[in-house]
Amino acid sequence: MTQKLTAALKGIPVTVFVNPGQARRFGDQGLDELLSLWVKQGAELGNHTFSHPDLNKLPLAEYQADILKAEPAIRKARGGSQSRYFRHPFLHTGPTQEVKQGLADFLKEHNYLAAPVTIDTSDWLYASSKKSAEKEYLQYMNGITAFFEARAKEVLGRDIPQILLIHANQLNADTMPELLTMFRARGYTFVSLDEALKDPAYLLTDGYTGRNGISWLHRWAIAKGLKPVYEPEVILP
Repeated sequence: MTQKLTAALKGIPVTVFVNPGQARRFGDQGLDELLSLWVKQGAELGNHTFSHPDLNKLPLAEYQADILKAEPAIRKARGGSQSRYFRHPFLHTGPTQEVKQGLADFLKEHNYLAAPVTIDTSDWLYASSKKSAEKEYLQYMNGITAFFEARAKEVLGRDIPQILLIHANQLNADTMPELLTMFRARGYTFVSLDEALKDPAYLLTDGYTGRNGISWLHRWAIAKGLKPVYEPEVILP
């Protein structure tokens, strides 16, 4: 699956957020080989915690320990350097202001940049479908991209470099060529996370504190006092 994904993404700048604990069944050597495929692709490796815990359900200290537990495997794959980016599992940034600020302070102290998401997708739902859903998935991805493009114009008054969240799964491995064609047809080129974050939009305030995992476009809308407009519910075939 990873070989198929990395081949399809050749030349595309991606950031891969790693859960080392999710690969325990492969053993240490298998994990090293898996991550090396992404390194050879040119991917940036980021920290996504060791075991993908839910910040809504875990004490902050345990959650922070899980972040640090992920780092040795990622450092090894990166040639000894610490990962620069952190991605919140489930996009849960803190159910209370105290927890949210505590995590933000921890990330800053440990030299992590929190990686936002603007195009948040339910690709994992399609990937878990027992029926072949490739056609429906591609239609969904086109529609959800259009939704967040429109939302950017509503919230910010312009297009921005979007940051897409999708998962390393068989569905994306099988459909990646078609996905890339779809994005190009919509006028996209592909840039690194570093480059996307240079846009001033990513300096805006995250106005949301709560238990939901939502796009940063929604968070900026809340900070601006705009009415939240959320993406349509996914209905599987």
